This record gives sequence, structure tokens and C-alpha cells, in this order.
Amino acid sequence: MASAFGTRFGGYRLTQLSRREVLLGTAAIAVATLSPPLATRSRASSADSMAAYDDLLSRYVVVGDDGIARVRYAAWKKNGGDLTALNAFIATQSEQRPSTLQASAAFTYWTNLYNALTLRVVLGAYPVRSIKNIKSTGTGFDLKAFSGPWRTKLVEIEGAPMSLDDIEHGTMRPTFRDPRVHYAVNCASIGCPNLQPRAWQAETLNADLDAAARAYVNHPRGTTIRRGRSLRVSSLYRWFKEDFGSSDAGVIQHLRGLAAEPLAGQLAGFSRISGTDYDWSLNGA
Repeated sequence: MASAFGTRFGGYRLTQLSRREVLLGTAAIAVATLSPPLATRSRASSADSMAAYDDLLSRYVVVGDDGIARVRYAAWKKNGGDLTALNAFIATQSEQRPSTLQASAAFTYWTNLYNALTLRVVLGAYPVRSIKNIKSTGTGFDLKAFSGPWRTKLVEIEGAPMSLDDIEHGTMRPTFRDPRVHYAVNCASIGCPNLQPRAWQAETLNADLDAAARAYVNHPRGTTIRRGRSLRVSSLYRWFKEDFGSSDAGVIQHLRGLAAEPLAGQLAGFSRISGTDYDWSLNGA
């Protein structure tokens, strides 16, 4: 089910709307209407909180020689101060009004919030072998609640209780209509595109999204050609095929646009995908 934010808007590309407001809420209130002292305090508090979150990621997310980013969950959970800092970041974000933000800022807001909430969910359950072992709660009779924590209402934004599914599938995907959403949000699994070791920033968003997409497509988790005859891709491209062209040909075209040589040339010889893979093991260091 779409969230209160995602139901009212069609999709916009970030490159097209970098200078326009993206109204994600049901009652947009411009920042300019705030009294100057309150607005100044709010911006300062948000900036300080973002800096603290950025520092947490830089210290606990490590990228291995295999190109996979992993999180030092055990060390993070032992540090009560850093757990408090993560909670403080989420609390500060929950006080913001994403309905007032321009497209790039809105995209980074939702991405950073989604990833921070995922980290908090995993840290709360750690040690755990897979995020899929953490069940959703408060959903009533919902079989999908047994496959992961994505349906639990975790935060309230502008009066709307939201789950991870609400953020990704009810807000980001239908609003931005940008397949790079899938390279930005992280599901705490080896098979997922990397959790970035720094917070997402609006000023460098498009370049950072492109870099994340290229890194994943050119990694075996994203694309693998076996013996030159079989093309296997991440299950992301099957689960969300509609975001990548709605067909094998569309997915392959998407991959070719991001692939480096020799992969790009090899992909030219394929018209169909043979299979998909995904590793749900926890991305723990």
C-alpha cells in the first residue's frame, strides 16, 4: 500500500527537478514560513545530526577487497554512545518536513532515513544471520510480515507513521521514478548494493548515484556471465523489473548503460536473462 507521501505525485527525474520543489506530503509548509530563530535552530540541529550520522558511517562501514561494504555491527552495538547518536539522528530527521524540500534534498533525506532505520533494526536484533530473520510487528495477519522487518511502522514523518516499505515503495519509487533508488537504499545484505560509508548529500547526489549503480552492475552480485553463454543478474532486476524497462531487454539495456568493458561488450550478445541470484546473508564485518 502506498504511503501518504507517495500517493499524490507522479515520477520526476532528479536531473529535471533539481530546481523545483518536490512536495511529498499532504500539507506542504514552506520553510520560509517559520520564524527566523526557529528555522535557524532547525537547520543547525539537522546539520549537526547529519554530521554525526556521517561520522558513524565512516567509522563502522568498511569496504573489503572484494568490493563489498560491511558493517561492524558488533562494535557498534557495544558502543552505547554511538547507538544513542544513531537514535538522535533518526529523531532529528523525524522532526523535519520533507514536503518542503527540493528533489535532490528530498531524495537524500529519504535515503539517509531509510538506511539509518535499517541499521537500527539490525542493531536491535544483533546477532542475527539475516535481516529476513527479523519479523515485522504490528501488522495484524500479514504473511509478508514473516519475511523481514520492512512492514513495521518505525517512524512518524509529518504525522504519518511509516515503515521501510512505506519509504521505499510508497514514497521514493513512485515519486522519483528513478531506478537508482535501488542502488541507494540498503537492505543489510551481501546481495544488496553497498551501504555507502558516508551519508548521501544533495550536492553530489547524481554523481554518487551513478557511481553506486556502476559499482553494483560491474560487480558479480549485479551481473555475471558464465562461460560466455549464460547471463545471471541480481534478483533486484527481477523483483523490480518495471523500474528497469519491464523486460529482459530493458534490464540488459540498463546494465549496458552502466557496464565497463569488457562486460559492456559481452552484454551486447544477450537478449535474455538466464537466471537471478541474491545473497540474504547479513552484511556484517
